[in-house]
Order: sequence, then C-alpha cells, then structure tokens
Amino acid sequence: MSAGWVAGTTRARAMAAARAGPGRAHELATAPNLSEALRVLATTFYRRGLDLTAGPGRAQRAVSDALLWQLRVLAGWQPRAGAAAVRLLASGFEIANTRDRLRALSGAPEASPYRLGALATAWPRLSRATSPTGLRAVLTASVWGDPGSATPAALLTGMRLSAAARTAAQVPVAAHWAAGDAALVLAREVHLTGHRLTGTAQRDAVRLLGTAAVRAPAFTGFRARLPASARWALEGVEEPEDLWRAEARWWPAVERDAVSMLAGARFDMSPLVGAVGVLTADAWRVRAALECAAHDGGALEAFDELLG
Repeated sequence: MSAGWVAGTTRARAMAAARAGPGRAHELATAPNLSEALRVLATTFYRRGLDLTAGPGRAQRAVSDALLWQLRVLAGWQPRAGAAAVRLLASGFEIANTRDRLRALSGAPEASPYRLGALATAWPRLSRATSPTGLRAVLTASVWGDPGSATPAALLTGMRLSAAARTAAQVPVAAHWAAGDAALVLAREVHLTGHRLTGTAQRDAVRLLGTAAVRAPAFTGFRARLPASARWALEGVEEPEDLWRAEARWWPAVERDAVSMLAGARFDMSPLVGAVGVLTADAWRVRAALECAAHDGGALEAFDELLG
C-alpha cells in the first residue's frame, strides 16, 4: 500500500459520496419545469458553470462539464497508474470532441470542446485536423489505432472499441464494463445501422467478444455467442430496435458494481474505478432527469422504468 493510493482512494470515496444520488435525481425529474429543476441542481456539485436560465441542452452540457472537472480533480490525486485508469474511463469525452469535430468539418457550427486537460490522449492534435482523413491519421499515430476508414462511423466506432479494449487490458476491475460496452457498440453499429467493422476495430472487437460473436451474421446469433462478460449488457433485448433500453440499463448496472467497489476497505485501483463509475452514472441519471423536467414531467414514467 503506497501513500499515493491511500490519498487517492480517500479522495475518491469523498467525491463519490458527494454525488447527487437517485433521490435528488428523482426530485429533479419531478420538478414542475426545467427552471425549478435547475434551482435544485444548483444545490449540488453540478452548480459549477450552471446557468439557471439554460435550456435542456445547455443544462445537460453543464452537467457533463461538471463531471469532467470532477474526474480531472480525481485523477490529479492519484498515483500514475490511477491517473491512467481515470483517463481511460473518461475516454468518452475525447470521443465526443472528435464527433463534434467531424460535424464541424461537415459544415455544422463548431461546438465548444470539452476541456480535457491531463485526461486528453490525442485531442490537441485531433482538434487541429482539417479533414476526416486527417483525423484518421492522428488516431493511427496514437494509442487509439487506425480505425481503417475515414468515415464518421468508422472513426467513432474504432475509438469506442479501442477505448474498451484498452480498458479491459489495463483496468481489469472494469473489464466487464468494457466488454458490455463493446457488445452494445457492435449491436448498434453492425446489427442496427448495418455498418462494417474496419481496421483495429475488428481486432479489438474480437479480443473483447470473441470471433464467433463478431462474425455472427444476425443479431440473435451475435447475442447468443457473446461471452458471459458481455452478454449481461444485452439481457432481455430480442431485437436491435430495443437497444435503447439496454443502453439505458447499462448505467445502473455499472453503478451497482461501482458501489460495491467503493464499499471495501482496500487502498488500490478498485475504489478509484468505483468512484469513477458512480460519478459517471450519477451524471447520466441527472441528465435524464433534466430531460424529464424539460417535458414538465411528461417523461417521468420512462425515467422511472429506466432507473427501476
């Protein structure tokens, strides 16, 4: 046990304990309108950068920004291995920045990128790419690997599967989360939208899910051939059109695992990963609650179903 892990674990537990939690999220979801929900949100750590007059999109972005800030602070308290684990678990922010860069290159308004700081992997270089081909070149020269094509689908799918494969290899306690995420990615990209895996995405998918599942021509065969480490993510999903339910259930499942990791008395990577899991799941739930409040509670039944 090192002093670095003791300090990092203590900080991780304290930050996780300060999350909004299911009760506060339900309070947000049942607010009479978004304005009232934002007043409630301003009493939590999500108040950082929050505009009480914001619409749902800006409010949800403020929640994501607050989460990213928490993860950056958390990583700063960790020894080198812990900081690397947080960077991997926060890969979704760099993927989101790349998605927005792709949209800007196609003519959409330039979105403000997430400020990654030390959690960045290749973002400063990706932000300077002037074409999808340039984005692919930057990824190829980095730990992300070559996605095999410069199409938006290939770039983003390749990044998600790369992050999942590296997480499984370098953060073993989160390997089942990574495998479940990979199963959801393939289910949507291959069996719902009809895209093909290219480049290192194919290799990473096989590493996580096995050759039989990756090569399955139909969704039913894909689901049946998944290893146990990934099959849980698609439990109860009979058709690809129902994937949104599985994707929503993924976060509560991650949170349950993460809470268990935090409950132990260990001073190592496990409580840190648990803290990242509960903080990230909490932000997902708060964003869903804000969406519900923006509809004046009209989506409350769906909110309760997804979190039940």
